[in-house]
Amino acid sequence: MSSVQAPLTPIYQLPAGMQARQPAPFLPMSRKEMDALGWDECDIIIVTGDAYIDHPSFGMALLGRLLEAQGFRVGVISQPDWTSAEDFKQLGKPRLYFGVTAGNMDSMINRYTADKKPRSDDAYTAGGVAGKRPDRALNVYCQRCREAYPGVQIMAGGIEASLRRIAQYDYWSDKIRQSALIYSKADLLLYGNAERALVEVTQRVAAGEKMSEIRDVRGTAFLVPQGWRPEGWVEMDSSVVDNPGKIDPLINPYADESERQQSAQSDTPKDGAQPIRIVSREARLAARREIRGRTVIRIPSFETVTYDPVSYAHASRTLHLESNPGNARALVQQHGERDVWINPPPIPLKTDEMDYVFDQYFARNPHPSYGQQVIPAWDMIRFSINIMRGCFGGCTFCSITEHEGRVIQSRSEDSILREIEEIRDKTAGFTGHISDLGGPTANMYRLACKDPAIERSCRRLSCVYPGICENLNTDHSSLIQLYRKARKIPGVKKITIGSGLRYDLAVESPEYVKELVTHHVSGYLKIAPEHTEEGPLSKMMKPGIGTFERFKDMFDHYSKLAGKKQYLIPYFIAAHPGTSDEDMLNLALWLKKNNFRPDQVQAFTPTPMAMATTMWHTKRNPLKRIARSSEKVDIIRDEKRRKVHKAFLRYHDPKNWPLLREALINMGRADLIGPGQHQLIPPESAAEKSMSAPKGNARGGGGPGSVGRIPNRGKATNGNQRNTTGAIPRNIAGKPLAKAGGPASNFAGSKPANNKAGAKPASPRPAAGKPAGSAKKPR
Repeated sequence: MSSVQAPLTPIYQLPAGMQARQPAPFLPMSRKEMDALGWDECDIIIVTGDAYIDHPSFGMALLGRLLEAQGFRVGVISQPDWTSAEDFKQLGKPRLYFGVTAGNMDSMINRYTADKKPRSDDAYTAGGVAGKRPDRALNVYCQRCREAYPGVQIMAGGIEASLRRIAQYDYWSDKIRQSALIYSKADLLLYGNAERALVEVTQRVAAGEKMSEIRDVRGTAFLVPQGWRPEGWVEMDSSVVDNPGKIDPLINPYADESERQQSAQSDTPKDGAQPIRIVSREARLAARREIRGRTVIRIPSFETVTYDPVSYAHASRTLHLESNPGNARALVQQHGERDVWINPPPIPLKTDEMDYVFDQYFARNPHPSYGQQVIPAWDMIRFSINIMRGCFGGCTFCSITEHEGRVIQSRSEDSILREIEEIRDKTAGFTGHISDLGGPTANMYRLACKDPAIERSCRRLSCVYPGICENLNTDHSSLIQLYRKARKIPGVKKITIGSGLRYDLAVESPEYVKELVTHHVSGYLKIAPEHTEEGPLSKMMKPGIGTFERFKDMFDHYSKLAGKKQYLIPYFIAAHPGTSDEDMLNLALWLKKNNFRPDQVQAFTPTPMAMATTMWHTKRNPLKRIARSSEKVDIIRDEKRRKVHKAFLRYHDPKNWPLLREALINMGRADLIGPGQHQLIPPESAAEKSMSAPKGNARGGGGPGSVGRIPNRGKATNGNQRNTTGAIPRNIAGKPLAKAGGPASNFAGSKPANNKAGAKPASPRPAAGKPAGSAKKPR
């Protein structure tokens, strides 16, 4: 077993004797469909928490069609009744294995809001109905598969498996949970972009190997006896924080000079001779890579991180530092009498391999069994195209990097243009509008390190923070060329960009900003500065607000040149780790000065494995070396304080004014209460005083201190989930936001200047895989 990078077999190269299977209209979901295909059994059955939509934006369909192209018979069990094992028997026992995924989102994020309340809908379910999947769906589904067919082989995958592959803090239970391998009892867990591992493991299982004995595939994790190690491997112990470095032996101060010299030279041969070895630089580097490729790092155990937040922060930092496929080492974490072994991340797909995956046959529709029921996630992405995957931004609150990695994997122009033609020819309801050409980030297509050797050796957590790396290629010419070719396809009338834009990269290419603003903005463009203050921005790994203002100036300039009235919709996060009350106040003042009136409140939600979640749980900053004396991070856990932070974002909403008045007085900033344009909120009106006055013996009446009990009724969304409704932020009068930098409006919600009605809503930006246009489609 070795993790040393060796020549890779392309995923499209089939083993001898295997042939690609003729694609089925849909992967079968019933015995009747299997009979129609002439199948007596499935080789692989995929169990998913999502409705089955045969479209490349949905991981289950993408991987199912990939396995079909490898010659395997693949069936689907979608959203089974998990209260018994009966639904898991509907396609019979798979010849090779069950492949289990919770779906395109972590099931807990899918089911609960930032306030831990059950959601009333589910975008991945027919009819948008909530409650079609259990909590921690991956674990439940795996257990039911084992119950249905004892001894069956089980492979766990998807984003829930990725984000829970080691011991992780769980926001919803407020405790550390063990690796998903412990609960699911899966034979193998695949994490990240799993196509390469999936193909290799499936081919080997088909050839007769047991899945539980496959231990040498990158991008996999599995359980082994405590202390297990392959022959020839060495273990580096990083399970204790503040380990001392090399300690020189103490010299006896009372010894004579000869004794001191002998003590100091105790490691030197008596005759003083040293062998001379001349080793080339290439040989030294090769030897170092060989040793590194056979090294496993032992991080603090589940039992340790459960009770020691500092050790948890250390384990989190170690995992993120070992995330570059070019130099990452294996990790091992003890869970009781067993170890969770995590092999290094998968080697990213090359462009021709990406094309192979996305060029498979897709029906590009939900399975016919859903009839005419609307599936919201499908409606969001049916006319969008994923042109790349991965993100090197490293935002600490986002799950994309942990799942898809930092190396950008891009499709070819030809593959993307062919998919546009497929949408035009095959997707019902197409009117000529492509709603997105994007991915996790709209403008990272074909961006990479200038030197592959530097990329392989890099251990930075972000290529763009605290500034753009000098080795990063920021040339947007490939993306500009793609936009221009896509616009020329017959039948395409308009292409808009719905994915989130990385504006600090965009400002490095004015030509790209001009192309985007002139041709690909439909009235509104979403942008995510997240905050204005250095404190929270440094904990998010986001650029300063000055970069946003540079982009805004370019956006306004090119919009004017194009003769268009277009507007930016900025997103901000409340209650993120490292945010003080003063930071939120300064953000609110900046919003008022620039006439931004956010409608949706972006409240930070700790998601599994994210670095901001580590800050939330441990109050330590894993962006720096962890020690017992590490800096403490301000965490906003108090419910009232969280409400105040959210209220600052919606400073213009009269419902928030009583809470903000109390907060400003407590902060010693009562000077910001008044009718002036330089003040944040107006003083209490006569009508408010009348409403808050005690009436008779009514319980809970007004009076001193009662303002603190008025809730913030502004709708909240997850800070790393974005605007999940897709609605345009509006002011309190129901009008869309004014253009940034426009004239200040009054407190009554008067109509902003330069307002453009009827513009297309901005696509939401999700967390952990929720589609938004095609903003994020992790698998």
